Amino acid sequence: MTISVDFPKDFKDYELIDCGNFEKLERFGSIILIRPEPQAIWDKALNDAAWQKMAHGQFMVKNSSSGQWAKMKPFNDRWFMEIKLQNQLLKARLALTSFKHVGIFPEQAPNWVYMTQAIRKMNQPKMLNLFAYTGLASIAARSAGAEVTHVDSVKQVVTWANENQTHSQLDGIKWVVEDALKFAQREVKRGKKYNVIVLDPPAYGHGANGESWILERNLNEMMKLISQLLDPHQHLVILNTYSLGFSSLIIENLFKDSIKSGSNLQVGELALKAREGHVLPLGVYGRLSKGI
Repeated sequence: MTISVDFPKDFKDYELIDCGNFEKLERFGSIILIRPEPQAIWDKALNDAAWQKMAHGQFMVKNSSSGQWAKMKPFNDRWFMEIKLQNQLLKARLALTSFKHVGIFPEQAPNWVYMTQAIRKMNQPKMLNLFAYTGLASIAARSAGAEVTHVDSVKQVVTWANENQTHSQLDGIKWVVEDALKFAQREVKRGKKYNVIVLDPPAYGHGANGESWILERNLNEMMKLISQLLDPHQHLVILNTYSLGFSSLIIENLFKDSIKSGSNLQVGELALKAREGHVLPLGVYGRLSKGI
């Protein structure tokens, strides 16, 4: 298994400063935040006083699914950060949410680099982004020349993604507010094919009409659908899972069972190296390609 900490050198608007004691200290643009991190079970490299001195805000957990932000310094609840990928400058609007997220998963940056490099080798590729959230993968793919379909079940985050497209001076992404599994089922019936499919499913979630998603229960079916949606001659699939205890062997077995085309398969772990202290694991990924 490969551990991917090859964070893009040009992506200077994000930094993991420190992590430990079930928290992480991060800089997003000019704003420094403290957020919960269940996998940071070791001690912090810096002391609590140093964290509190640097931080603009901290997420305070209320229950298992939500919480609230406490501000130590004044700052706007919405701000911007820049993402540079292969000389393409993208812009993301960030915001404080009640679920501790701010609109970007920066550990995904190595996947964005890998994906855009592959897209530039293809001729007018079609890309499907499932569980697409605020659309950084969609925007990166569009900036590289792909025809992009972006699917998420939450209307508000699809609107957010559309804003990010506008701020990045791009257009043309197809926005779909729908349950990802249902959309994939319908695309199979329609006989649709894609060259690039990216999916970053949550451990638990709900579709636009209340459909239930449980990673362990539904991912096998989703991967079988993905196999039917791939262009048989040239394709790339990127799957990321952030779920405690989810083994890389699970990802490898799912790919080998569902997509039997002799394609090149890489399985690894996404991680971020803190400026102070340790490497923080942030999910297991699989990348499968053919004809690229």
